[in-house]
Amino acid sequence: MFDHLAAVAVQTPFAFEIIERTASTPRVQQVVQLSLAPAFLLSGIGAIMNVIMSRMIWIAQRIERIEDARAREEQGEDWRSGELGWLRRRRKLAQGAILFSTASAVIISLVIGLLFISAYITAQIGTLIALLWVLTMVLLVTGLGFFLRETRLAAVGAQPAKDSQDA
Repeated sequence: MFDHLAAVAVQTPFAFEIIERTASTPRVQQVVQLSLAPAFLLSGIGAIMNVIMSRMIWIAQRIERIEDARAREEQGEDWRSGELGWLRRRRKLAQGAILFSTASAVIISLVIGLLFISAYITAQIGTLIALLWVLTMVLLVTGLGFFLRETRLAAVGAQPAKDSQDA
């Protein structure tokens, strides 16, 4: 049995086969060129996430300041409750934007990895890569939709409580 395994290993060792497949410089160059668009998309997603995260940090700090001020004051009616609700809605939208943007970054990273793998395997996975690319775009557009809603809510500002308008 060991003789048979040794004979098979000597004929075409798997490691040598992989080295032969990956030794082609033009093939590697082609894969790198194919992966440039997804890599640039990944860096763009990172920049978008940086902006969203900066806004979310500001929102979280503002919520903490309001809640600290609430804890110090012993008033029954808090004039900041309208702003607090507004900030919480903004935080929820920003969290959705981060969630979907992160998911799109993970999927596009998978696309980049599969592009490299596809150059060295015999199975055709182009359809899978295309579907993952479309999924990336759907997730990214969804995240941007959440971000758009958050920025619109920020532009409107905190609305005063309805009973304070009547007074």
